Amino acid sequence: MLRPLRDQILRVTGYEVDSTLSAAEGLSMFWAKQYDLVLIDVEGERAIAEAEHMCSEIKAAQPEQLVAFVCNWRVALMTDCPDEILRTEFNPEAFVQGVRDMVKPA
Repeated sequence: MLRPLRDQILRVTGYEVDSTLSAAEGLSMFWAKQYDLVLIDVEGERAIAEAEHMCSEIKAAQPEQLVAFVCNWRVALMTDCPDEILRTEFNPEAFVQGVRDMVKPA
């Protein structure tokens, strides 16, 4: 339910967004196009293994690819795969600022 809202918030803020509910389709999208940031929405503890697998596949193929998980604080404590974690007790302004902080040039 929040995915379309997050997508729209990022689009309105000026980001190009490709989005899917499928990890397999997400990996296909990743292979087909270059991304500044890959956000993986981790909905609950049961989704951690799939998210970590996706993260590992991406990092094995392109170690420099920036990957972030979007998840709640509890899930954030249970994983260490991504470069960054955006904790979501959903706050649109904090979400966009987190994305900005990750993709800004060094």
